[in-house]
Amino acid sequence: MSGRTCWLCKACREASERRPAHLTLEEVLSWAQSFEKLMATKHGPVIYAAYLKMEHSEENIKFWMACETYKKIASRWSRISQAKKLYKIYIQPQSPREINIDSSTRETIFRNIQEPTETCFEEAQRTVYMHMERDSYPRFLKSEMYQKLVKAVQPNNHS
Repeated sequence: MSGRTCWLCKACREASERRPAHLTLEEVLSWAQSFEKLMATKHGPVIYAAYLKMEHSEENIKFWMACETYKKIASRWSRISQAKKLYKIYIQPQSPREINIDSSTRETIFRNIQEPTETCFEEAQRTVYMHMERDSYPRFLKSEMYQKLVKAVQPNNHS
């Protein structure tokens, strides 16, 4: 790494320095087939989140993952509480991790969180997914992080 500080998170740094036990070549290569495959694997979203953190755009994956958890909330009161929290963190203008969505989606969510359903963040989640798929995912596949992971999981790469 030519003497500079490693920019990889601890897990990814370990993965790129030796053959990671929890990652298979098949899984890592499947991530390049489609964004959907990356997001459907066990480790893909975690590694991708580490990449987005380096890019300073981790709010997208964090919001997407929070929505996946939110959809599973059964209790009405928990859903109301979590919906307001998601709004405050990701949707509200000037919020700490504001995601890039259009104003009509933002306004619809604001109206819906008064009596939130499991689908009230669906449109925003779809928009964020599309941004990641079209924008940062192609860069992820070309990144040093991904290339190092591919090399690290090669069967002939034993430490």
